[in-house]
Amino acid sequence: MSATGVRTAEWIVTDLDGTLVGRDLRIVEANLAALRRFTGAGGSVVVATGRSEESALPYYRELGLATPAILYNGARIVDLSTGAVLYRRCLSAAAWARLTLLFDEMPDGVWPVAFSGGRAHIRSAGAAPSAALAEYARRDRIALARVGSWGELPFDEIIKVMLICDRPGLVGAAETALAGFAADPGTGVTLVRSEATYLEVLPAGATKGTALRELAALRGVPMDRIAAIGDNPNDLDMIQAAGLGAAVGDGDPGVRAAADVVVADCAAGAVADLVARVMP
Repeated sequence: MSATGVRTAEWIVTDLDGTLVGRDLRIVEANLAALRRFTGAGGSVVVATGRSEESALPYYRELGLATPAILYNGARIVDLSTGAVLYRRCLSAAAWARLTLLFDEMPDGVWPVAFSGGRAHIRSAGAAPSAALAEYARRDRIALARVGSWGELPFDEIIKVMLICDRPGLVGAAETALAGFAADPGTGVTLVRSEATYLEVLPAGATKGTALRELAALRGVPMDRIAAIGDNPNDLDMIQAAGLGAAVGDGDPGVRAAADVVVADCAAGAVADLVARVMP
């Protein structure tokens, strides 16, 4: 809080991976202590992540939060304490149908994961998942449900699709393969890179920034009273929407260039640095 005893932010909105959470998949200790200090002073903390309910819940519990969480990179706002969905977007049935056909045109080493019904699905005829898929599941602490064909999933209930790549160079190739599809205004999708080897296909308008505006309006919190922090391109519009947008010191260069402030590296306590700035 400021020298007059008043916080300069009511909310801190934080990304998880590479921001609040380190490479060991644990909340950086300095971040945890700082957020507890912030909530102890009356502030609120909101998690905004590309992760699903299952994947985000352990961090939500460790932080002791009661606020809704922005999940799936903005396609859902969920009260994780009850499971109630406060805001939702899905891919259109037409977009999903076209997308399944494009999966066969993906370069070797690009693996689709479709989220529906709170689960992550892969197409598999019994072969073991690739190393990249196995690492993704381990990192996000989720199980990958296998389907024999994409047609087994409900066409109108696909939350998002992740393309997990064996190496960073494949993300650009996957993006190129989907360029015409994403550019078609009738398709209604958004492409976003969330990690060096992750490309996500989201419903049009499903972004962290859009979801944050929806949640802030629902709770009556002015955007200029919100500080948001992230490290990757999927965090960019959230950072720009907030009254104070912070970029992690070792995050994506484009995010650092667009942020109001650049804070410490993730492992050095990026979120703790932000807390110190809004509670000096």
